[in-house]
Amino acid sequence: MEKAIRESNLGLNPVSDGQLIRVPIPPLSEERRLEIIKIASKYTEQAKVAVRNIRREGMDAVKKLEKDGVISEDERKKCEDEVQKLTDASSKKLDEALKDKEKDIKQV
Repeated sequence: MEKAIRESNLGLNPVSDGQLIRVPIPPLSEERRLEIIKIASKYTEQAKVAVRNIRREGMDAVKKLEKDGVISEDERKKCEDEVQKLTDASSKKLDEALKDKEKDIKQV
């Protein structure tokens, strides 16, 4: 465990104390805080891409239903609008979560 923590490239230096491993975590520097914010932004963007992919799959499914004659054109448009609203709401929640997390990270 100690070796894995040391080699994780997180800048941590574990200390073995018998059966206990202590990992002193230094206070975050401003530079490290900015790195963490960049990482959080990257994960948020990945989540947004996943949401957009799900939106695309939903839109394709609705178009297929219309093509197969299961739903009408009006129902398709209504479904597409609903899918878009859900996508927008999810993106907004992700942006808000990132904003809150940035505020937490920047707080000293």
